[in-house]
Amino acid sequence: MDIKVMNNLSYGLFVLTAKGEKDNGCITNTAMQVTTSPNRIVIAVNKQNYTHDLIVKSGVFNLSIIDESAKFDLFKQFGFSSGRDTDKFKSFTAYKRADNGVLYVTTGVNSVICAKVVSTTDLGTHTLFLADVTDGFKINENASATYSFYHKNIKPKPEEVKPASAESKTEKSAEPVYRCTICGYIHKGEMPDDFTCPWCRHPKEDFERIQ
Repeated sequence: MDIKVMNNLSYGLFVLTAKGEKDNGCITNTAMQVTTSPNRIVIAVNKQNYTHDLIVKSGVFNLSIIDESAKFDLFKQFGFSSGRDTDKFKSFTAYKRADNGVLYVTTGVNSVICAKVVSTTDLGTHTLFLADVTDGFKINENASATYSFYHKNIKPKPEEVKPASAESKTEKSAEPVYRCTICGYIHKGEMPDDFTCPWCRHPKEDFERIQ
């Protein structure tokens, strides 16, 4: 199976925020409306994410819908580190607090959806949260950024990998090098089957061998 065919599904991009011991947020592309009456959405969140635990405990979250004006810094801010180790809002100022008490992002996003969890479904590595939309408002009229737009226009192009010289090919072949196709993280050496990217938390399948 060509796993990259999944990249052709149409995805939006969001900053998913929640509150608890501290405010936190992460990048997600798995959110969609499932019913209009009642107005409900679902999100799937990796259990390794700190934001996941905050949503389980608080039952509320916000989705800031990323638009095409977003810079790569926004993705680095909320997607390349874990809230378990980092206060993601400490050095970030482009946010406000919604009426539900949860922060939302105000730059590089066109609107915000506030939601309250109705039920959860265990998906193994992820939890699927079904939630009622409790509020929503626009920030600007920019077009929403899709997953495809992010890869073509926001994510920096990876540097060209220079071919190994004839003298070093034998030496370097002992240590393969892989690059995450999502965020660009470089990993040296073989990866175990349960490996996840330390930056964006994507699995081994989203890495390509570059050396």
